[in-house]
Amino acid sequence: MVVKKLKPITIGELINEVRSYNPNADFDLIRKAYRLAEKAHQGQKRLSGSPVISHCLTTANLLADWKLDSASIAAGLLHDTVEDSNFTLEKIKKEVGESVAALVDGVTKVGHLKMRGSVSEEFIETLRKMFLAMSRDLRVVIIKIADRYHNMQTLQYLPADKAKGIAQETLEVYAPLAERLGIGEIKGQLEDLSFSYVYPKDYRWVKQYAASYYKKAEEQIEKVRRELLTALAHESLRVEINGRAKHFYSLWRKLLRPEINKNIEEVYDLMALRILTDRVADCYTALGVVHKLYRPVPYLGVRDWIAQPKPNGYQSIHTNVFLGDGRIIEVQIRTHQMHEQAEYGIAAHWYLAQLKLKNKLTSKSIDEGNFFSPAQKMVWVRQLATWQREIIDSHEFINSVRFDALKRRIFVFSPKGDAFDLPEGATPVDFAYAVHTDLGDKAAGAKVNGKMVTLNYCLKNGEVVEILINKNRKRPSEDWLDFVVTRLARKKIGQKINGK
Repeated sequence: MVVKKLKPITIGELINEVRSYNPNADFDLIRKAYRLAEKAHQGQKRLSGSPVISHCLTTANLLADWKLDSASIAAGLLHDTVEDSNFTLEKIKKEVGESVAALVDGVTKVGHLKMRGSVSEEFIETLRKMFLAMSRDLRVVIIKIADRYHNMQTLQYLPADKAKGIAQETLEVYAPLAERLGIGEIKGQLEDLSFSYVYPKDYRWVKQYAASYYKKAEEQIEKVRRELLTALAHESLRVEINGRAKHFYSLWRKLLRPEINKNIEEVYDLMALRILTDRVADCYTALGVVHKLYRPVPYLGVRDWIAQPKPNGYQSIHTNVFLGDGRIIEVQIRTHQMHEQAEYGIAAHWYLAQLKLKNKLTSKSIDEGNFFSPAQKMVWVRQLATWQREIIDSHEFINSVRFDALKRRIFVFSPKGDAFDLPEGATPVDFAYAVHTDLGDKAAGAKVNGKMVTLNYCLKNGEVVEILINKNRKRPSEDWLDFVVTRLARKKIGQKINGK
């Protein structure tokens, strides 16, 4: 997977980018922020030799790519000002207003976060502030992710130890945050940028091992793309079809799974085709065309994330089909709006709000047109804010963050089809408490995909979980604390055992 290389831009190019999606943006504010940043960073250079202001422009342009509002663009230009110049927050507030200054202040505080294995009180306090800032305004962490994404592209200019530490921090904090915010493409790019620094030997092995497979897959994908375009055109469907390669880091993690055992032939989503349509109905028509042209893989099934969106708002239909030579590829089908949501995640909501204000997007098209509101998608952010108030013990707090909030996610279903977002490694007991406290307390057994499993079974993505209860059970087993992974389950079990 090739990482997108960011190019230096000018303020004029940034303005043009913002104008392309928001002609009514506050361009005076953006220009004012640029002049202030230019003055603050005058003569300053990065270790790469490029001017600091160039980094500020690139960060702001990333935010424009994600279609953020004018205040966010201005804050992107000024995000390093307080940290790297003698300009105070008060000066920024005076020059560009309180809302931009508040974003800059939030980004500055988040910038003090140095994860890297630390459990010091100073680190814990910074992490708490970060989550509190996120709960107040998610744009803070989106700006920080844009800043980190560009910084990751210049790690080669840093000392090796420092570069590795920043890369590790990116894998542990910023890539998971990007995923939780729904910015899927940036999550993959951050992981790949970190991969070569944190696991250099594995990176070199995967890159070499996968090279020939990627080349063959790309050729095959192009052939299938042309065939599908022709078939869909016969159905009078207006579509856009493109291919994407699996990110190296994601491929490596998949190759390490016991059932894959480093056999790339067992990886069915090495390359995927993405079909973009205008309407939801067209997605299902396109699915029928795909299955008419290529036989679906029965044991992998169709994952309909349109009818049943993931808890983070992701929507798309995924299917795997056999090609003529027996090779399997994944096909993803979604509308253009769903694709924008998948690419930009929560950032897209500021853009949608602007369209709504201009009567280009109605409430109905947002609420019924398969868009989640930030409130629905960001339950976990409010959860983090609650944790930072409730958890006094530093080790408990950091474990809750690392092994629950920022852990890789899986999505499992109740027998009724409700989707639940859980950390990787979650068990049926974690699932039970996610559904309802009483269900967790009375859990006596579990079925996964209709088969009995133990209560400490590690759930996998897409499984259907049914909890069997014992109505006479008074309280959960203390032994469950040895294997549950969610903060919620641990909290509820602990309360019952301690008689609270």
